Amino acid sequence: MTCEVGGGWRCAGVRWPREAPELEWSRGGRRRVSVLAYGAGLGFRAVGERHCVGARGNVCPSGAVVPGRSTGGRCAECARLDRAHSVAADTMADDPRTYRVYLAWFGPGMVKVGITGEERGAARLREQGAVVFSWLGRGPLMAARRTEEVLRAALGVPDRIPYAKKRAVRGRLPGAEERAGAVAELYASAAALEGRGWPESLERLPLEVVDQVGIFGLDRAPEAEAASASASVSVSASASAPVRAVRELVDGGVVAGRLVAAAGPDLHLVVAGGGVVVLDTRLITGWDLTAESGSGVRVPLIDIGGGGVQGGLF
Repeated sequence: MTCEVGGGWRCAGVRWPREAPELEWSRGGRRRVSVLAYGAGLGFRAVGERHCVGARGNVCPSGAVVPGRSTGGRCAECARLDRAHSVAADTMADDPRTYRVYLAWFGPGMVKVGITGEERGAARLREQGAVVFSWLGRGPLMAARRTEEVLRAALGVPDRIPYAKKRAVRGRLPGAEERAGAVAELYASAAALEGRGWPESLERLPLEVVDQVGIFGLDRAPEAEAASASASVSVSASASAPVRAVRELVDGGVVAGRLVAAAGPDLHLVVAGGGVVVLDTRLITGWDLTAESGSGVRVPLIDIGGGGVQGGLF
């Protein structure tokens, strides 16, 4: 499966409306999606310059060029407009929708508390790459926000975890029992705070641990791509753990391989030579892309967790 590109369509990144990742494409005000499947090929070539993706479904009025390493993909003005209308900006106090407070685990020592609209279900958790999570409560926006702030202060958990840290541990996750236990422990600590700054209008929900390792494909040991198209060998999960990630796209740069896993905005691709490379799809928004077959990476790469940069020719 190659990217559905051409004809002026630009990739708008990965979305998780259901339990399978989708690439979203935009052209003007039009949208379409490509559902991704583990084991299928995915490849593209970047062309020209990267342009601002706009804000809130609107095209950037200046068509600004943005840096290749920007995960936001927006110019300063569009980034400001997008942030101003987000839930995180606390500008929608009269929002009538119901929100949920969640507890999320991304790896050993990496937990956070957050909120999401109830109508979105677990989409927000998949978008963030949460390996395990549980709902904690539900209620009006400001009650959910207040609970979030109380838990952060009392439990010492952050409001966000950088994707680089999530990637660094994704290839060596502990077993399912230990993962579930970490979330259950966090839930117990949070529930113990009920009545101590916890808004009365927030209904506490029972502990229900949801493990998303299978949804993300992180429980599958991908086959390494062999030098010959007729041969392949199996590798262990530890041997297939990604060690490099795409740092940025460049004009003429190619990313092509076989999709074996995905978490949040990250796609894990087996490429020529048998390595697994992570592509953060936030880096491909705003680029004109053309379909590319085969397997290989010809863009700058960075070592996951190490910070070292190497050439992108695999």
